[in-house]
Parts: sequence; C-alpha cells; structure tokens
Amino acid sequence: MVSATVVRGTAMAAALVSLLAAPAHAVPGEPGATTVGTRAGALPAPDVTGVWNVLRGAQRQGAPGAIARLDDRGTAHWAAVGVADRKSRRPISNADRFRIGSVTKIFSAVVLLQLADEKKLKLDAPVNRYLPGLLPDDRITVRHVLSHRSGLYDYTNEMFARTVPGFEAVRSKVFTYRQLVNRSLSKPRTTEPGGAYSYSNTNFVVAGMLIQKLTGHSVRTEYQNRIIKPLELGDTFYVHPGKKIPGRHARGYLTPDTAGAALVDATEQTVSWAQSAGAVISTTRDLNTFLSALLGGRLTSKAQLAQMQRWVPAGGTQAYGLGLRRRDLSCGISVYGHTGAVQGYYTYAFASKDGRRSLAALANTSNNGTVLNSMLGTLESAFCGKPVKQTKQTKQAKQRRASAPVERYEDIAPGLRVPLAHPIAAEADAD
Repeated sequence: MVSATVVRGTAMAAALVSLLAAPAHAVPGEPGATTVGTRAGALPAPDVTGVWNVLRGAQRQGAPGAIARLDDRGTAHWAAVGVADRKSRRPISNADRFRIGSVTKIFSAVVLLQLADEKKLKLDAPVNRYLPGLLPDDRITVRHVLSHRSGLYDYTNEMFARTVPGFEAVRSKVFTYRQLVNRSLSKPRTTEPGGAYSYSNTNFVVAGMLIQKLTGHSVRTEYQNRIIKPLELGDTFYVHPGKKIPGRHARGYLTPDTAGAALVDATEQTVSWAQSAGAVISTTRDLNTFLSALLGGRLTSKAQLAQMQRWVPAGGTQAYGLGLRRRDLSCGISVYGHTGAVQGYYTYAFASKDGRRSLAALANTSNNGTVLNSMLGTLESAFCGKPVKQTKQTKQAKQRRASAPVERYEDIAPGLRVPLAHPIAAEADAD
C-alpha cells in the first residue's frame, strides 16, 4: 500500500510518500521526500512540507539548490529543490556529496573525547603539555580550545575580509597547521583563557594538531578509523589537500560582496585554510547517522558525552559545549549539532537529545545572509512540527525570538558581517 502527497512549486515538485518498507539509502526520483515508519517519542510530528517550503524559499533567495533529510526513528524523509550544477542544470539530490564546513568540528571533538576515554588526554590539561611551546599562555586548556574560550584570534577574519579575492588567494594553497596558528598569534587575543565564548577556527586547528601528536596519525586516518569505518559512512571523506569532491556531488557557489555580481563556483578547493576545523565532505544521510550515533552514546563514553554537553552561552538562543552546538527552538525543544559554512555551501546538522530524530540540510551557496536565516527554519519545521494556533505564550516566544540576533556566518570570519541576498544573484536560479 502506497500513499502520496505532492507539493508543487512553479517549476519544481516535491513528493512526500509513505511506504511500508524501503531500503535505508533508497533515493527516489528527485527532488522529493519519502517517509518510512513511525515518529520519535514525545517530539511533535515533523512538518515535512514545512521543511520543503523552507528549501524553496532559500532557492528564491539565491541558492541554486537546497536539500534536507530528516531521520525519525526508522523513518526517512527527504526533500530537494533546485540544481546541483548551474551549467548542466542537473537537479540537486540528497545522494549528492557536499562540503560540510564547521560540522567537521564535531568529528575533531569526538576523536579528542575518545582519546580522553583512552586516558591519553585530559580536558583540563594545558594544550602546551601536549604541544610544548605552541601557545603563548600555559593557562589555555584543551577544554578552552574545544569550547571556543581560549581567546585565540580567528585568522579567517583577515583571510576573508574580502570574500572572493580572499577565497581565490587560498583555494589552491596548502597550509601547515602551524602556519595557520601563527596567523592567529600575530593578533591580540580576544579573551582571557576560560573567558567568554568567542568562536575561532584557530581552536580546531589546534585540535587537529593535538589529534596528530597524540595518535601519531593524520587527522584523516583518525576520522576514518574512529568514526567513518565504524559507522559505515560510505559518503564521508577527508581529502585534504585534494581539491575535488569524489563521486556525485553538488557544486558550491560563493556570493560575491558586490551586489548583482555573478556567483562564483567554489567547488574545487583544498580547504587547507580550515582542515580539522572544516574540511570534511559528506551527505545528509551520513550526517544524520553520525549525529544519531554520537547523541545515542555510540561514539564516546557516557561521561565524555556529558562533558561535550557542558554548555556555555553562545549568544541568542544558542549555547556551545565541546565542539557541539545547542540551539533552543521556538517550541521549547533544544537540538544538538553544528552549522557549517565553507565557500559555496551552508549546512545545518542537528539532532534531538537522544539522537532519534536528526536533520541535515544544505544550501549550495554561501555568503548570503538571507539564505542563512531562512535555512534555520528547517530546524523549526523538523523538530517543532506544524505551527500551532497562537496563544499568549507563543506570542511571547515569538517576540523573544524576534528580538534575538539574526543568524550569521559565525563559522567563517566571525568578526565580519554577512550581506543579505543580492537581488540579481537571488533571481538567477528562481523558477
């Protein structure tokens, strides 16, 4: 028995289909969304049509394409709009691989927490105990690095002060970790060690150095042996310093700073400017599998997972743990994961507290603040469900959210402002 509801746009369509059974990695004719099974515990039923509408809105605002996959205790929903490639006009699909940007930070944190489980690392030990002389302050601990409380300046602020020229200057370069850290150390620190949260990619460059020093292996090897192979993440890769995304993938498009300028294809790059802070490639399916395993307690001990969720305020409706971000949604539900920005791609990857519902969503553009703000709506639809009739309480909740800071690209150059959509570029791929 098969039932289907089809939601149509002007030139794209999304099918929301319920099946009795389907392969775990089945991909229907795209763009579309398919569901199998039952929903998770006490969470509201997800608004899958709402997720699709958010993607459609992101496309109208300048994203060539957008995709999302929601896994909900044995149920797989997926949706897609727009194109993976502006030249060929191939429709984007949840089977497409893409650059996940700072979602990589969760991978790096997991490896270090596993090393803590193995007694090879202490979270409250100085970084300089393991990397002698690297940092100018022995008070900076591993915990400070993983929670963005080290005070280390984010070198990407300078690197990408001008979006396209900054990117073109580094897209083919290969940096050492120490070169990146030295760029940071040439600037004043932002806080005292253990001070307020201050996001910095430098912290997770240091995390990569710790992984290599403590294991004697590359970050790629540790990701592969500790996370990718055990979870059978067949579409997840760390190819640095390679520039290409292997296999079927969505191309990524960078929005220039100049209003109306053509989008820049940023797909091929080393991502050496980020490495262990943002260079992993994956898919929506693999990201959901990863987050579900992490929050379900399959990647670290219970004690280390609890350490990962020792939250510090991170502005607005967010908090930060150890490589893990918490977002508090309008319905009172909190979700756990990370955002990821890398030139040409913006990712949301979050899951419920128990990991039984997870959502990964991608827009294949970046440096577009309007798209960024819109994509946040995928979390609201996926975890809060359909909007309910307003009550005094919900009105107050909306007022609180309206007064909160707008979403911004913190993952790259957190000290810089991100422009809103440029009208000409935004209309380029609207159907």
